Amino acid sequence: MTENENTNNQEETKTENLNPESENPTEQVKSDKETQSGQTNNDKNTDKKSRKWRLRHADDKALEEEKVKNAELQDKYIRLASEFDNYRKRTAKEKLEISATAAAVVIKDLLPVLDDFERALQNMEKNGNEADLQGVTLIYNKLKNTLKAAGLEEINAQGADFSTDEHEALTQIPAPDESHKGKVLDVIQKGYKLNGKVIRFARVVVGN
Repeated sequence: MTENENTNNQEETKTENLNPESENPTEQVKSDKETQSGQTNNDKNTDKKSRKWRLRHADDKALEEEKVKNAELQDKYIRLASEFDNYRKRTAKEKLEISATAAAVVIKDLLPVLDDFERALQNMEKNGNEADLQGVTLIYNKLKNTLKAAGLEEINAQGADFSTDEHEALTQIPAPDESHKGKVLDVIQKGYKLNGKVIRFARVVVGN
């Protein structure tokens, strides 16, 4: 090979080394860094999306738990309110029953006093003591009206059909006619009701 050819080959080699299309290590490193940077950014974006999803999922779960707790508390409140209302009604009913029972006991104990008043009035009518009769009648009516206001009611037995719900037959006698059979012919002791309930049966004589 001549010197000229050798020189030409060296120049071509230099030219090739200066060719812009040849591989440049600096540019390759830069490209690798950009690729890694892109991947890192993608990873960061993925992590952000993942965190956002987890946070949103946690919020939704917390909201559902709060809804469940709220429903349970509301159910407990409704049950408690219902139980309290039932308790209030029950205690009010019990108070009324106790009050009615106590009143019934007192009024029942006063019935013999009414009987005594009526017998006293009958004797005074027979004796003709008009002044005493008026005074005792006034007291008797006052007591009777007070008891009536409390719910006391006299059982109308005279001439009524005999009923075991209101009457107690002390004896039976022959009826004067067919129309008096099974009827109350005489009242030995008056009967009374308190608020519609019999507290003393009328003791009667029944026609047979």
